[in-house]
Amino acid sequence: MIYLEVPKRLQPIVNQAHQVAKHVFRPISRKYDRAEHAYPKELDMLAALMDGLSAGSGGSGAGVDGLQRDDPSDDGVRNGANMATCLGLTELCWGDVGLALSIPRQGLGNAAITAVADDEQKERFDGLWAAMAITEPGAGSDSANIRTTARLDGDEWVLNGEKIYVTAGSRADSVVVWATLDRNLGRAAIKSFVVPHGTPGMEVVRLDKKMGIRASDTASITLTDCRIPKSNLLGTPDIDTGKGFGGVMQTFDNTRPIVAGMAVGVARAALEHARELLEKEGIRPRYRGPLFAKSAAEAELLRMEADWEAGRLLMLKAAWMADNGIPNSMEASMSKAKAARVANRITLRCVELCGGHGYSEGDLLEKWARDSKILDIFEGTQQIQLLIIARRLLGKRSSELR
Repeated sequence: MIYLEVPKRLQPIVNQAHQVAKHVFRPISRKYDRAEHAYPKELDMLAALMDGLSAGSGGSGAGVDGLQRDDPSDDGVRNGANMATCLGLTELCWGDVGLALSIPRQGLGNAAITAVADDEQKERFDGLWAAMAITEPGAGSDSANIRTTARLDGDEWVLNGEKIYVTAGSRADSVVVWATLDRNLGRAAIKSFVVPHGTPGMEVVRLDKKMGIRASDTASITLTDCRIPKSNLLGTPDIDTGKGFGGVMQTFDNTRPIVAGMAVGVARAALEHARELLEKEGIRPRYRGPLFAKSAAEAELLRMEADWEAGRLLMLKAAWMADNGIPNSMEASMSKAKAARVANRITLRCVELCGGHGYSEGDLLEKWARDSKILDIFEGTQQIQLLIIARRLLGKRSSELR
């Protein structure tokens, strides 16, 4: 049974993350929004803090490098790494989404390593900061259309291709690259490879300027006859055409609730701040009585709070299912689709409700509106999430419903 309160064991994680968001992220938020591509040195200390958060969660891990899928057991319900990370990232993104994405050793590649790597690889890559490179110029939301190739040559893999929109792609220690072993075999041949920075043949060719999350670097990377050890392929090199690429896609089942948590965090920040500004103007939401009896601003705040709560509950359910070994592909997509869309709507509507305050750089509301949009795009766009949900509900394969 799922309970809707924050588990007592995870409350210290939530409290610590909130203090970081309030006292570290918020004070430097505008500074690194203006200084795009400048590394936030204040975050160096947070790698150790994230290790502490992991220790505080009872050994299950509170960062993305602790995400894992546990088999169902008879030990009762669990609130493990997935729930801890969702709750922690929610608080951190209440402070700043871009800075949360820039914390060392918390790249999406770390989640991929945990989801796919064997025990030896997990130990070997422990402490690594890994970005994740999936998107290509010709393969955006369709991850199965990846053209980057990997060819085995003796004891080395040779990678060739181009990756774009790689979060933390220039700062991380390594990049987890998705590539195909055989283009003719489709999804089943897609595997993930750990490529350390400095490897000959891998080059960061561009850092993108963005609408939001400017504190986070977003890189374009080329791979030209890039050679890595045979052991840097995550998981098994076997191609199972019946199974597809479920192994690497499992990463998304873990990380999409995390993105939902990030959206819940930034939406809550906007809601709380808008409420404070409106209260100064004498507008205080009343929770009794029908909506039509309230002012337009009051009614809008109440609608947004209800939407926000729906996104939060979907996020909690998807994370709880992951912790308890329950397949959650549909729920992960539901949480990401709902929470991200809600965050977009809430942050923009709060800007509108607060007028000049909301639109001015003297306030963080306009920044939160810009930052929130990426949460509806990366880790699979809104349209892709709805397509995944439809396939699960209708029992259709990807070839049957596109």
